Amino acid sequence: MIDADKRKAIHLLHCEGMSLGAISRQLRVSIGTVRDIVRSGGVAKMIVRSDRKVVSEELLKQLFFECQGYVQRVHERLKEENKIDIGYSTLTRLCRTQGLVESVVQRRDAQVPDEPGLEMQQDTSPYKLPINGQKMNVVGSSLYLRYCKRRFVKFYPSYTRFQMKCFFHTALDHFKYSARDCIIDNTNLAVLRGTGKRAVMVPEMIAFAEQYGFTWIAHEIKHSDRKGGIESGFWFIETNFFPGRRFSSLEDLNRQALEWATERIPLRPHKKTRLIPAELFELEKPYLKKIPAYVSPPVIEHDRDTDQYGYAALDGNFFWVPGEGRGEVKVLEFADKICIFQNREMLIEYERPPHAMKNERIKPKGVPEIKPQTRKHPTEAEERRLTAMGTEIASYLEVVRQLPLSIIKRNQFIRQLFRLSQKLAQEVFVKVISRAQHYGVTDMETLERMAVYLLRDGPYDSVVNEPEVAMDTDAHPELDVSDLPDLCKYDEQPEIEDDENGQGSRE
Repeated sequence: MIDADKRKAIHLLHCEGMSLGAISRQLRVSIGTVRDIVRSGGVAKMIVRSDRKVVSEELLKQLFFECQGYVQRVHERLKEENKIDIGYSTLTRLCRTQGLVESVVQRRDAQVPDEPGLEMQQDTSPYKLPINGQKMNVVGSSLYLRYCKRRFVKFYPSYTRFQMKCFFHTALDHFKYSARDCIIDNTNLAVLRGTGKRAVMVPEMIAFAEQYGFTWIAHEIKHSDRKGGIESGFWFIETNFFPGRRFSSLEDLNRQALEWATERIPLRPHKKTRLIPAELFELEKPYLKKIPAYVSPPVIEHDRDTDQYGYAALDGNFFWVPGEGRGEVKVLEFADKICIFQNREMLIEYERPPHAMKNERIKPKGVPEIKPQTRKHPTEAEERRLTAMGTEIASYLEVVRQLPLSIIKRNQFIRQLFRLSQKLAQEVFVKVISRAQHYGVTDMETLERMAVYLLRDGPYDSVVNEPEVAMDTDAHPELDVSDLPDLCKYDEQPEIEDDENGQGSRE
């Protein structure tokens, strides 16, 4: 294609008297092209395209409506029914021209100036990581200072509004500085309603951001490249942080992530600019907003009752409450600690237990070992008694132990199974369990129906009569499922002999 400047030069040279052959050799253009340009006066001719295949507008609209807007199906019917062999790209162009299909216009991204102290970006990404040999779902949250390229990363088992506030508090407390704006997506953790420029933020989150001196800004829908620095940062985490690392716990994962994001990456030159983020951060400090000396950390308030053993429950664990009363207390949950208050007075403070710690009694040293009322009881004694009944029972219990908690509540089921064994003769109970294992039955209602059918159809002793002994099993847990007393000696009746008066007497 000959550009406009060369066409103009050919026309001027011809007007000055240069021959067509000389122009062709001088500008390295074929003589035929030079001749056409001279004839047109140096102006390019407009070529109007005419389609070889013509499709009437009425036919195209009718087929488009009958095919429910699927252009591929319209293309097939034109070829099969109307014998119009038209190219698919030509058909789509005709549909766009007639307004049947919206024309896809590639959006041009707005370029935002990269100024010091202006912007930081935050986002989350879900992962499924091997932690302590088991797959665990975690949510990675990352904060990115756009100008200096510094990052802060932390992982959570779940991500709520409280976790979001805790993350910002921890990250900004580490940096000691904050940018003016924070770009986020349209998450309902911060956005009350609307999207993008029309987004209305949650008043609670607005008040939270004011403490640190920044403002929330939500990007437009499908405009995630507005925070491209944080998006590429997650890819960097997946390709640079996860490979070759092992994590023993969620706390170990966060410890390694903190060391990686705040000690290694800031000293590594940026890929494009070859600038070091740690040095840029020092230059950007005068433009950032310094975090106040004290900012109220995020907290959740819980109202709890103290049980008779002096414990208050929170997040699957039990925390000892000082004093002798059993009144109501307020448990304040922080990001890294738990404080217990009563009548506006702090009674005790605990470090936040690890995520994997559940159903534990947490108390200071020196407090005697006591048992909370709501603590789950183990089923070791019941399993020991059941296993002793035979290999069929032991095999069935092994199957029950391997079932996930989402399918069966193991401890509750084992206790119900033990109570059923006390109601039935051992022969009947073993047959019920054998059938249950054969058919994969793991619910108590079906087991009881199977026992009823066996008792109805077979000559079995239906119930084992056992003496009922009233014991305080809460005070003496070792007697909860203790061995039954041996009453066989009472079955032996002593002989009765007549005395001299003819009255019987026992020896």
